[in-house]
Amino acid sequence: MKKIIVIGGGAAGMMAAIHASIGNEVILIEKNEKLGKKLYITGKGRCNITNAAQRSDFFEGIVHNKKFLYSSFDRFSNDDVCRALEEWGLEIKTERGDRVFPASDKSSDVIKTLQKKLEDQNVRIMLNTCVTGLITDEEGHVCKGVIANGKKIYADAVIVATGGLSYPSTGSCGDGYRFAAETGHVVTKLFPSLTGFVCSEEFVEGLSGISLKNISISIKDDEIEGTKKGNYMRLGEVMFTHKGISGPLMLTLSAYLARAKNWPKKIYIDFKPAIPYEELDKKIIRYAEEGSRQSIKNAFAKLLPVKLLECVIRAAGLDMEMKAGELSKKQRAALTGTLKGMELTLTGLCGYNEAVVTSGGVDVGMIDPKTMESKKVKGLYFAGEVLDLDALTGGFNLQIAWSTGAAAGIHAGE
Repeated sequence: MKKIIVIGGGAAGMMAAIHASIGNEVILIEKNEKLGKKLYITGKGRCNITNAAQRSDFFEGIVHNKKFLYSSFDRFSNDDVCRALEEWGLEIKTERGDRVFPASDKSSDVIKTLQKKLEDQNVRIMLNTCVTGLITDEEGHVCKGVIANGKKIYADAVIVATGGLSYPSTGSCGDGYRFAAETGHVVTKLFPSLTGFVCSEEFVEGLSGISLKNISISIKDDEIEGTKKGNYMRLGEVMFTHKGISGPLMLTLSAYLARAKNWPKKIYIDFKPAIPYEELDKKIIRYAEEGSRQSIKNAFAKLLPVKLLECVIRAAGLDMEMKAGELSKKQRAALTGTLKGMELTLTGLCGYNEAVVTSGGVDVGMIDPKTMESKKVKGLYFAGEVLDLDALTGGFNLQIAWSTGAAAGIHAGE
């Protein structure tokens, strides 16, 4: 029987502890007053457990170091996590985009299921306990345990599953990166990812709260990862904030631009992607004829929410109060062109307070992809967000946690 310590009571940590506990003594250490604090708020409180896509499609959702995930995913896949959670008593469902959720739409039910399994496996849980360092042998080649709340706790293996820097209110403060660096591991540069963008245009503040579905964004930039010649275009939903633009489309874009160095960047929004330019132009002609005596702001009110329409009209260089019937062909072209490609200037990403995950982390070149064990320090494992491994929204990042956590737990316990 081995004694194994898992640091971090999030998704990766709980899954690691469950798998390590088979025939072993496991201690799960969590600095917060309860387990799964970040897991509780994922998926807007619904917990997007994983993505049920087929393997080849699934890996399209992994942005950085996807090959590193192959072995652990094949050992404990998206199908495996669904099967395991159901066996442990959780009812699940699959929604649009292959997103898997608890049937109850309550993330708390996922946490309760994992906690019950931890209890069944006799995992010792230490809450409100802060790990300040790792214990190694004199040469630093073997991990011997941890220092927690000022006391040394010795073990045969230690699994670091402390998360990243995102959502610091949940306790994410980068402890795992420090533990890695102190034991000689390279930690790559860290960035917030799956977050909104800050825009330089002052008018966006007045648009805060406006949400739009079925619009498209496009950007051409050499720093966009995984695209041909930097061409990027996606269709979906955006939401304006008091300092810029967010929503699913922008969160996805942020994953590809998280490590960008050159700012600002220009983005173009097509508010009517389903309507070709010529048809939209005809629609504007019709609205102008029907409301010829009205101001263009009122005549075209059906096109967009009023505040956004005002911004589009200004961006097209038009006078808000001019009569629709006075709109010239050139002015109409300017309005149609702006509706089909309004320019916004992105000056950077929002910070860790709003980021779903951290991009960057422990260099995966120093970690065995099959076992999650350090190649430098025997008995030391890393799992989850602490690794330089991140993905798009849609359940992919939680699957990274499940797969790497399971791999670390299985092999630490062998």
